[in-house]
Amino acid sequence: MQIHISDEFRNLFPEYRNVCIRAEVSNREHDEALWHEIQDASAALREAMAIEDIKRVPAIEATRRAYKRSGKDPNRYRPSAEALIRRILKGEELYRISVLVDLINLVSLRTGFSIGGFDAGKICGDVTLGIGRHEEKFEAIGRGMLNIGNLPLLRDEKGGIGTPTSDEVRTMLTLGTTGILIVINGYSGETGLDDAAGMTCTLLERYASAGRIAIERH
Repeated sequence: MQIHISDEFRNLFPEYRNVCIRAEVSNREHDEALWHEIQDASAALREAMAIEDIKRVPAIEATRRAYKRSGKDPNRYRPSAEALIRRILKGEELYRISVLVDLINLVSLRTGFSIGGFDAGKICGDVTLGIGRHEEKFEAIGRGMLNIGNLPLLRDEKGGIGTPTSDEVRTMLTLGTTGILIVINGYSGETGLDDAAGMTCTLLERYASAGRIAIERH
């Protein structure tokens, strides 16, 4: 599997950079220590931030600017990291999904990056980062059909697999996932990406028995 950035995308977002992490993993429903880390991160956010501050988190602010540039309303189609932090600041806990999903959510809470997590075994062919079209069908996890027109979009040979708002059901992480592809999206350049990648790899090793970890930067 190769990962490409289309000319269309690069011309629209010349400052964009990402880190892609691939690893062999073991998933399970829950890990109490991981959940404690999530609760600690949530408590720290509630203490340090108000809802009106979320848009000023650098990684979130940059993603929102990218949406506006491409013609998508970031208030209607919130980047996933923003949606997670809003939920926390409204006094709600995150849903417990699985260890792999939970650890990705933890990195988003700590960094503000919107992060795609995919079952590598369900991806068909190469992956290309481009722009969504209104006629493309995209079943977002937990949201149903999502209008991905003008959204930044990762596609494989069968269609869309992920946006900064939501990932697609077809390639979603499940308890049967043994190979993972994680894409950390930076719409303001390289700032913070290496720290987020290091944090992600540490959590994968600690909670998902990760092996054969490979990191690519684009």
